[in-house]
Amino acid sequence: MELPFAESYKIKMVESLRRSTREQREQWIKEAGYNLFNLKSDYVFIDLLTDSGTGAMSDKQWAAMMEGDESYAGARSYYKLKESIKEITGFDYFLPTHQGRAAENVLFSSLVKEGDILPGNSHFDTTKGHIEFRKAIALDCTIEEAKDTTLELPFKGNMDLNKLESVLRQYPAEKIPCIVLTITNNTAGGQPVSMENIKGVSALAKKYGVKLLFDSARFAENAYFIKIREKGYAGKTIPEICREMFSHADFMTMSSKKDAIVNMGGFIAFRDEATWQGCQMYNIMYEGFITYGGMSGRDMSALAQGLKEGTDFDYLQTRISQVAYLASKLDEYGIPFQRPAGGHAIFVDAKKILTNVPKEQFVAQTLGIELYIEGGVRGVEIGTLLADRDPVTRENRFPSLELLRLAIPRRVYTNNHMDFIAAALKNVFDRRDSITSGYIIKKELPIMRHFTVELEKA
Repeated sequence: MELPFAESYKIKMVESLRRSTREQREQWIKEAGYNLFNLKSDYVFIDLLTDSGTGAMSDKQWAAMMEGDESYAGARSYYKLKESIKEITGFDYFLPTHQGRAAENVLFSSLVKEGDILPGNSHFDTTKGHIEFRKAIALDCTIEEAKDTTLELPFKGNMDLNKLESVLRQYPAEKIPCIVLTITNNTAGGQPVSMENIKGVSALAKKYGVKLLFDSARFAENAYFIKIREKGYAGKTIPEICREMFSHADFMTMSSKKDAIVNMGGFIAFRDEATWQGCQMYNIMYEGFITYGGMSGRDMSALAQGLKEGTDFDYLQTRISQVAYLASKLDEYGIPFQRPAGGHAIFVDAKKILTNVPKEQFVAQTLGIELYIEGGVRGVEIGTLLADRDPVTRENRFPSLELLRLAIPRRVYTNNHMDFIAAALKNVFDRRDSITSGYIIKKELPIMRHFTVELEKA
């Protein structure tokens, strides 16, 4: 008989999870202002808030930490990390930062000014926040098909090249500091970008004299999808595909807490020395010296090892297969989600489930609260709360999709946990018609409000 699929690792250490009652969870989420970010982790049974920094490091990563060099300048750990980045991306220059949004802050401090235009494929929330904080504009050029959660497309995260070229024609190159290509496209459902699309975006960037930036938090997952879905790449290794992807970019930002499987860390990598030098002042001001940038030596050593592990095919197959397994359980229960299953998460289509909740009452957030109350499972809203207010009119922006993201930490949960998640969501799905109201805002920040917002029942 054919042998069944099995994980490409074994478990060496465990951490206990706390169970709770429905009554406790109802009280805890009320005390948290109905904001899932405000919950204590001890109040959560299965935590799918994010896959960022929540993965389980390997024995080799822990061993690498013990060899970390904590020298302020020129540490061995820095050079180990530099070697790994060069090997995987091909970039010669980099600056370490403490996480991805710090990398964005450093890079955009050097590049972005008021009135600039940055087209992209569904900018991540912190990316958009950094752009709008500088009174620049993030223009979404994602393909229209990404708005239909029922469509099965292999590369649903692609940039619409016609939309992009329309923007590039409309504005002079000096008004566009860079195009932002997010691989994989998180906001659209963890959907990958094809190599063909990467090449097309790069060609347009060169044609109009504009730089191309990769938001690379989940680049390895993107490479995996290219290998298994795109013609001509089945015989290539993940590192080979990664190097080809990055050959089309001018620079990249990286939240290493995702595909490099570390709890903290990030970096910016550059093709040209001038841009690297232009960012050094901001790195020193905001992060630390250019050879540690807010990271300890031990964290840089773990990251150098994690980049290699994160681009291993067997690991990626295990990781993405678990996300697909959860998708199969939701299919079994008839629960709608962004199809096909993404690389790091399942994005549940809240708008198709909670049809009786008004859009002004934060549909996806309401579904997230109901799932937490039902089973102690914490997801995160990718909808109107995250979309924020229009920076000019201050009116709520209502995106086409209202999604509840269930982000799966790397090497942390088993498929039994996936079964539990699916069953809890099914219970909410079965009583969906009785959920007729959501939540309204009690208190919010002007930018990236979803992290700290306080809500009350409508």
